[in-house]
Amino acid sequence: MDSPEDLFYLKQFVKQHPDNQMGWYLLGKQYLLEGKEGKANYCFLQAGEVYDAFEHESHPLSESQLQLVKEWGLRERKKRLLRKTGMLAALLLLIAVLAPANGAIFEPQAPQPTAVVDINRPPVGAVLIPHKERNPIGSAWNSLIAAGNEAPQVTLAARLEEDTGYRKWTGRTRLLMSVEREESNGMLDVSMLDQLTCDCEPAESTAAEQQYREWQERQETHWTLASAVFHYERKYKKWPQQLDDLIQPYPNNVIAGEREGMKAMFPEVLKKLKAMKSDTPSGTLPASSEPGTERAPSESEKPNTQSIVGSNGILDKEWSSPLSIVVDKSTHRLAIVQGDIIVRSYQVGLGGEETPEGSFYISEKVKNPNGSDDGIFGSRGMTLSGSLYAIHGTDEPESIGKDESLGCVRMGKDDVEELFDMVPLGTIVQIKNGTLPTKVQQPAERFELEPRQNETNPAKVYKWLN
Repeated sequence: MDSPEDLFYLKQFVKQHPDNQMGWYLLGKQYLLEGKEGKANYCFLQAGEVYDAFEHESHPLSESQLQLVKEWGLRERKKRLLRKTGMLAALLLLIAVLAPANGAIFEPQAPQPTAVVDINRPPVGAVLIPHKERNPIGSAWNSLIAAGNEAPQVTLAARLEEDTGYRKWTGRTRLLMSVEREESNGMLDVSMLDQLTCDCEPAESTAAEQQYREWQERQETHWTLASAVFHYERKYKKWPQQLDDLIQPYPNNVIAGEREGMKAMFPEVLKKLKAMKSDTPSGTLPASSEPGTERAPSESEKPNTQSIVGSNGILDKEWSSPLSIVVDKSTHRLAIVQGDIIVRSYQVGLGGEETPEGSFYISEKVKNPNGSDDGIFGSRGMTLSGSLYAIHGTDEPESIGKDESLGCVRMGKDDVEELFDMVPLGTIVQIKNGTLPTKVQQPAERFELEPRQNETNPAKVYKWLN
């Protein structure tokens, strides 16, 4: 428990919803964390079947003890009501004594709660619960409590589809719960959205589904922007001062353009990445100093992840990890990955043994290589560091899914253009064998940036090993 205020929110929730067994169960878990076993037991008894479902056993207190506890709670509520009634009577008597002689009664105006709105707090955020978590609602609630006052106004708990160790951003997603915090009084409005999770009649989820789709779109913008800031700092050993620093003509085109909301998001992304770096004892971002030599950070390089709220409201300790690319030779798949989440997955053409395995980074991004958008390299090309290999388009779309190249990674036109926009200069590329799921899933709309600079390079004739 981070603060008494967090416990207060839970107590207020069960007061407003005394029949909500899930609320009582979560409050009991928080009391246990504080070592208040008596209060925790009272809450667990109120939780009833929810406690049995999550703990896989009935509460040890007997029915007679339960009745005693309930009677004790009823007596306590009656005592509080009597105290409040006495105070109100005393206040009315005081008003009568102080009333003006003409009989007019002064009616003091009760102070109205002032809404405190944090402009940096995202309106909607999400916590993504892995399938291995046996208590998804409790896990989501713990993340929300840990976020404290930084939590979004609305937090959605969701479970992504999982496949071969990855979570799939564009796969089947189950919304489990929606928690809305009222700005005026801090109260929490909780809606359970998944029948299998709550063993209840779920609330209407249409509004939550729309909120989640809009949040997903903003999250993709956040990932691309945060990745660009991350790699800019690594490349130039300084921070970008404004979004325009990232959007430059070739060859300094860290990203290919701008997207709605990106400029407004930039200051907070920059702030949080700077904070992460300052919290790292070595004073560097938790990655190797040179792209292409990727390694796991040492203990001294690991950032302080006490604050788990990303600038777009994702309640995840790995919110700031940059996007990376994984190419699987065995399945002919290329995926954009953030942590263990597959953000995009594409079918690609490769060269069998001619395609090298190992770690690279995108050292160059160029539009219309060799002056054409329909030549042998298609409309986009991304050079793999220190090599004659590249990820590029192709004028042989029938080769996608096959081993017909001389080692390069061939992509379809729409796919390579989306990849070009989503991943920045410096992105790590891992070419492996046997890592990615085979099913390719695309969203309804492609990720796209509005171009602002000239990203062509007519002075060079590209001779990648197509």
